[in-house]
Amino acid sequence: MSNIDSDKWLEAMKSKMDSMGSNQVWTLVDPPKGVRPVGCKWVYKRKLGANGEVTAFKPRLVAKGYTQRPESTLRRPIRQ
Repeated sequence: MSNIDSDKWLEAMKSKMDSMGSNQVWTLVDPPKGVRPVGCKWVYKRKLGANGEVTAFKPRLVAKGYTQRPESTLRRPIRQ
């Protein structure tokens, strides 16, 4: 990351990961054989105050949904 604010972004990402860990957002498990997990990436947003100055750095960890193949998705019948 070659941004002037890279230290602030790294601190915000570490804080986010620590928060997700302490809230037990997920449990790490080994993937089944022959299955490749969906990837993820960070999305960054600067939160601006009323005067236009940066008030917060808001990173989000999002899944790369476009890497899924349609035939590998789970489909359940709809009950009526």
